[in-house]
Amino acid sequence: MRLGRGISFGNALDGLREGDAGLRLHERYFAEVRDAGFDTVRLPVKWSAHAAESSPYTISPALFERVDWAIGQALGQGLNIVLNVHHYDELNDAPRAQRARFLGLWRQIAARYASWPGGLYFELLNEPRAAMTAAEWNELIPLGLAVIRECDPGRAVIVGPARMNDIDALPELELPDDDRLVVGVHYYAPLEFTHQGASWRAGADQWLGTTWGSDADRRAVRDDLARAASWAGDHGRPLFIGEFGSYEQAGPAARQQWTRFVRLEAERLGLSWCYWDFGTDFGVYDPARDAWREPLRDALLGDGNLQGEPVSPASSDLSSGSI
Repeated sequence: MRLGRGISFGNALDGLREGDAGLRLHERYFAEVRDAGFDTVRLPVKWSAHAAESSPYTISPALFERVDWAIGQALGQGLNIVLNVHHYDELNDAPRAQRARFLGLWRQIAARYASWPGGLYFELLNEPRAAMTAAEWNELIPLGLAVIRECDPGRAVIVGPARMNDIDALPELELPDDDRLVVGVHYYAPLEFTHQGASWRAGADQWLGTTWGSDADRRAVRDDLARAASWAGDHGRPLFIGEFGSYEQAGPAARQQWTRFVRLEAERLGLSWCYWDFGTDFGVYDPARDAWREPLRDALLGDGNLQGEPVSPASSDLSSGSI
């Protein structure tokens, strides 16, 4: 079982930021991803925008059909697919009040896909934050997992720490005893570089022109990812970098350099990864031209190593602590 190298279809089914045109999924995108050399796609879904507010919190059949189609396309191309609960803002703002609804959504999702192949992974919740503190999240994880296990005992489930899946929050993460759990983290450091000019981030315009590539910059990435890999090894858990990427207003040469370095360092540590995102404002693919943005594609999939160090592929054995 191997996640390997992945890419997120962000801003497709996860709700759109104001003024964002989003991504319309096409069948050919799944073939493009496979042919480029990716192993996995990640499908963020904003289920909460398409479900009833009261029990049993019925999810729209139209949304399920769209998700069915996307999962079928990925699996049909020989790709893994990670299906998550994304942008559930109400849950993050009021964890206790929304708990029953969150569990009700997962009850429906798990039941619908219980018989689907093992190349489908579940991701419990994207980037717990705000009032969803580590304590709240640690209490909710086993409840959500129990709902999934009622009808799908063997499915691999990805769970990340609070504070938006930040590496520094890993020591606060408490996981139930379940040998099918994968730990996911997100990596956007330094934020001043990766999010410069981002319209949704207050003060990001002040970061415009931030560069990356010094020895200190590289050392910081090495230290961050090594710390995450060490935590995973100590806890006997596979680790998946479920998001990393840089916003389009960063300089193209520095974007390529940062992306290549993070990707190769992750692979050197034996970690699977998933770039954010396919075809919008962090995107490695240009839907208007139906073509890859070649410098970024090469940074993710081209040959290369770090100062002569060999790159180790991620292991395919989930039980060994790698994916």
